[in-house]
Amino acid sequence: MPSTRLPSLFERDSFSLEDAFRNFLRPGRWEGAAQAPEIKLDVSETDGAYTVKAEIPGVRKEDIRVEIEGARVTLSAEVKKDADEKKEGRIVRSERSFGFASRTFTLGHDVERNKAEAKYADGVLTLKLPKAPSSSAESLVVK
Repeated sequence: MPSTRLPSLFERDSFSLEDAFRNFLRPGRWEGAAQAPEIKLDVSETDGAYTVKAEIPGVRKEDIRVEIEGARVTLSAEVKKDADEKKEGRIVRSERSFGFASRTFTLGHDVERNKAEAKYADGVLTLKLPKAPSSSAESLVVK
């Protein structure tokens, strides 16, 4: 005797009208769309200085900008990527992205801007940020 199989509530069909409708309403995303990289940080501290390591892959050191104002540090970079595949003189595929990435953070102490150092190698920006001598709080005599 042939058996009749009832659909299970726990099995998913490979394609359903409900899934197609749900995917249609989902915000669009271009396949392979490139965007500016996120700047990721590691910050370490000693008694006299901060060391900041920032991942900024795919940029030239000329396109990186570091601004220091007191204890506030801003890193920014302009991203320019070009990747072309050519076949017999015609461009078969071209992927380009341009963008701007920026990150601002505040340290616990002001930084001696004149003694700060920045080096960029292998996609990592390393900052040596010496702490400014702390101004001791003085009591004001009330007259």
